[in-house]
Amino acid sequence: MTRYMPITGVDCTPATLLIETEAPLDVLFETADYRIRTVTQLLENIAFRSDISSDTVVLSDFCKLLTISLRDGCDVLDVIGRRLRAQAAE
Repeated sequence: MTRYMPITGVDCTPATLLIETEAPLDVLFETADYRIRTVTQLLENIAFRSDISSDTVVLSDFCKLLTISLRDGCDVLDVIGRRLRAQAAE
């Protein structure tokens, strides 16, 4: 695994948003946790505010925005999984 892995949401070369795959596992986990928890909290906020009407376009754009953070968190979890599998294989 290369030391720096681009996040999947960036489709340009050279990539500028990278995950340091050699960072300590606890740091990688905290990074993934923060991004996924942020998405969860915002989605819960929307779900429990049924009394507020929202434009479909606004909700669609908001979902796209949340997808970025969720994808980043999943990318970091993927790095953690690869590292743990590599350690188990040693």
